[in-house]
Amino acid sequence: MEDALIAAIIVLGLPWLILHHVTKWKTSASITPDDENLLEELYQLARRLDDRMDTVERLVASDNPDFKPARLVHDIDAHKEDLRELDRLLADKKGAR
Repeated sequence: MEDALIAAIIVLGLPWLILHHVTKWKTSASITPDDENLLEELYQLARRLDDRMDTVERLVASDNPDFKPARLVHDIDAHKEDLRELDRLLADKKGAR
């Protein structure tokens, strides 16, 4: 009787325990709609802050010809292309909903 109980625990309990934890792990690793909304809000905030930083740097540069922007200006076109691609992906995702 004792051997049958141990065998049942091994045959039924161990796979159930493993599958249970795998399922919990997979569901906790996914992004919820609330997380997606938060990421989108943070992305929009970052875009607005970037635009404001550009404006501040232009104003300071117009007042002071010796001003050198702290940000990397030579990569700005590449960054804007990446942002356009991200905007396109977000618009596609919104259209799919």
